[in-house]
Amino acid sequence: MPVQYDGIKEEHIAVRTHAGIFDVSHMGQIEVEGPGSLAFLQRLVTNDVAKVQIGGAQYSLLLNEDAGVIDDLFVYRLGHDRYLVITNAGNHEADLVQFGKVARDFDVYVRDASANYAMLAVQGPNARRIVENTLHIELPPRMRVAARQVGRRPAIICGTGYTGEDGVEILVDPEIAPAIWTELVDAGVVPCGLGARDTLRLEVCFHLHGNDLTPETDPWACVESTGFIGAEKVAVLRANGTETKLAPFLIEGAGIPRQGNPVMVGDEQVGTVTSGTFSPSLERGIGMAYLRSDLAEPGTELEIDVRGKRRTARVSSKPLYKKER
Repeated sequence: MPVQYDGIKEEHIAVRTHAGIFDVSHMGQIEVEGPGSLAFLQRLVTNDVAKVQIGGAQYSLLLNEDAGVIDDLFVYRLGHDRYLVITNAGNHEADLVQFGKVARDFDVYVRDASANYAMLAVQGPNARRIVENTLHIELPPRMRVAARQVGRRPAIICGTGYTGEDGVEILVDPEIAPAIWTELVDAGVVPCGLGARDTLRLEVCFHLHGNDLTPETDPWACVESTGFIGAEKVAVLRANGTETKLAPFLIEGAGIPRQGNPVMVGDEQVGTVTSGTFSPSLERGIGMAYLRSDLAEPGTELEIDVRGKRRTARVSSKPLYKKER
């Protein structure tokens, strides 16, 4: 995926007002199948997979024994004992290692399916209408998944995305993905790159592994316990609280925050920016930062040290960008 095609701002606004398409084929896919699939995933991920019905989708985390975040994932339930897990590209190999270790204890078949799929994300208020009319398929609702035929080839259509807009993610045979891309672009969908993907996700406070989630940060998307790896440490954190919390903020004047910028109150550094950018929708600098827990409440005034110059900021609530619906 390039950083941009015609410009980050133009692509960002296209997704917010019309429809954009992202080639996210770098994402990884792991197929999980067999009678032990549910028990296996309950051991691996931090959400309750038992609640996912056939055709459902769920966001979750993959932790190590110390409750450090190896990756954040989407789990799709394709059948009674069949699941598809979407991984982040940079963590895919580490995820496979963790899956392989745990699979030894369960009656389950785990397969790296990344070579079998290209993945196109079509997002925006007009995305569903254009996809349905162009590809002549019925789309699943939000947070649902369905098998369909696209171009006489099997496809998996997911009602998920990473922009805060409605839309779908299309998993297809890599051989036909270029033709599908061309059809949708010819129908008016705007090609979008990595830059717009980052500004869009940050406006709605979606996390990026490597920035906002790392093996060194405390997890948050966890149920009480399904016996997942790291649950004991999570229980301690839940009981005692954490020293820091991840909080979104808005810059009140000029200045664009970036990852690694110190967050200051007076002469004390109270946190570090994990993600920062200029928001095309809000027309100001925005970001997220791990802050001392007592300073993470909305309304708290802070300063962000942006290349040696302090910029006034204020902690906000999630999401930073709220769309009128």
